[in-house]
Amino acid sequence: MAEPTSAPGTMRTVRFHENGEPVDVLRLETVPVPEPGPGRIRVAVHACGLAPADWALCRGLFPGSLPRGIGCDVSGIVEAVGAGVTDVAVGDRVFGTADFGGQPSAGAADRAVLDHWFPVPEGLDLTRAAALPMALSTASWHLARLGLAADLTILVNGAGTTVGYAAVQIALVRGARVIATAGRTYAEQLRDLGATVVGYGEGLAERLKALGVGQVDLVFDTAPPSGALPELVEVVGGDPHRVLTCSDLAAAPEIGVRDTFHEDPAKRTDDELFGVFPEFAQLAAEGRFTVPVAGTFPLADWRTALEISLTGHARGKLLLLPAVGADQPQPRTGDR
Repeated sequence: MAEPTSAPGTMRTVRFHENGEPVDVLRLETVPVPEPGPGRIRVAVHACGLAPADWALCRGLFPGSLPRGIGCDVSGIVEAVGAGVTDVAVGDRVFGTADFGGQPSAGAADRAVLDHWFPVPEGLDLTRAAALPMALSTASWHLARLGLAADLTILVNGAGTTVGYAAVQIALVRGARVIATAGRTYAEQLRDLGATVVGYGEGLAERLKALGVGQVDLVFDTAPPSGALPELVEVVGGDPHRVLTCSDLAAAPEIGVRDTFHEDPAKRTDDELFGVFPEFAQLAAEGRFTVPVAGTFPLADWRTALEISLTGHARGKLLLLPAVGADQPQPRTGDR
């Protein structure tokens, strides 16, 4: 079957019309270009990040009106601004989050409406910028909920995930001592960042004792569910309140471990979720913060990216590049 092409006033987008397995319900379609409403902007998408959260949306997480798009993380060039928007202009380079709840399409498209955005600083290219939003907001919010502070020791379980890798760097910037569980893919890079790296899996408490790392104050669990939570509780002296998971949401309540969905929703403010973006975007521009990119794909190859993601072994952010081979507007300051 031939892939959709865009006529004037239309665009390509990947979206679903019913809930189900992503491979069954997602398809690439041609739809009208959306207009940004009040407090929103529209960008020509340079890059869009995909994540396991997209597949959870397909399966029914946070149900809403259909059809819906996928792809929350976006970078691109501002094309249009809605009423009340005064901090950006057409032609600006921005990164941020797609308004997936208020639009029938999201970031995996030629154009996207954003509900949160930030300028891309000089020195940071648009591809790397698109890898930042979800990993950065997820990691920073959970670390804040844990009460991370300088001089504390935190163990990041699953530091080879995009969220875990971001969390390690944020914790180090904040002056914490970081122990990271990771496999071989990113172990050396994590050591270079300043983390103490230990292998993941059964026997973690014994390996930590052998390393002589001392008291672990907090644990942030980002690893795919593997039954590790009881041992992570052991690592912090048996206090499940000092362990917070963003991944093993099913097992956490059974043993008293904190999880994303049961944290106080009143504290999920825009400032908590997005307030660190300017700081860490600048650090990324200076080469002092990064979210690993595992692969980039033209929009037409979205199924390849999906298949890699569904293996659970992407080993970094997967990005769609709708601008590849497409007629896109140019940034005002140039994309470096």
